[in-house]
Amino acid sequence: MNTPTRTTLLAAALAAVLTVTGCALMPERLAAGTPRAQVIERLGPPTAEYALPEGTRLQYSRQPAGQQVYNVDLDARGAVRRVEQVLDIGWMQQNIAIDRWTREDVLRHMGHPALVEQVWSFKGDIWTYRFLEFNNPRQAHVHIDPQGVVRKLVFTDERRSNDFPDRS
Repeated sequence: MNTPTRTTLLAAALAAVLTVTGCALMPERLAAGTPRAQVIERLGPPTAEYALPEGTRLQYSRQPAGQQVYNVDLDARGAVRRVEQVLDIGWMQQNIAIDRWTREDVLRHMGHPALVEQVWSFKGDIWTYRFLEFNNPRQAHVHIDPQGVVRKLVFTDERRSNDFPDRS
C-alpha cells in the first residue's frame, strides 16, 4: 500500500489553501446580505469607497495590471446589495454617458484607470482601462475634456509583447 509522502501531503495542503484563498478573493462570490465587515475580512480593504444615495460602494480594482473592477454596493445597513464587474464592453457601451458623465462618475463606476495619456488631437486626458472581451485583451479609452466631462469612448485591442516585431 502506498503511503503519501511528505511532499505529496504538502502539495495537497497548499492546493487546498490556494483554493480557499482564491475563492476568498473573488468578489463575485459574495452573497447578498453579507455584512461589510465580512466583505473586508474576505477581500481586504477596497481600492476606493464612494457614498451612494442608498448606501456605500466598496470598489475593488485590479487595474493597472488586472482587467476587472468590482463594485460591491452596500445598502444603508451595510450589507451587500449588489456585486458588479464593470469592465465589460456591454456594460461600458450601455452605461458610460457621453457628454453627461463627469470625471467623478468615471471614478465612482470604474475606479482609477490603468493609464492616463494625452494626445495632440484631443484637449484633455484619455483614461485607459484594461479589460477582457471573450478572453481577448482590450482597452477602453475614456476621453475627458478639461472641464471634466466625458466626450468620447473608444475601444482598441491591447497589444501583447508577441505582437511587436523582433528587432534582434
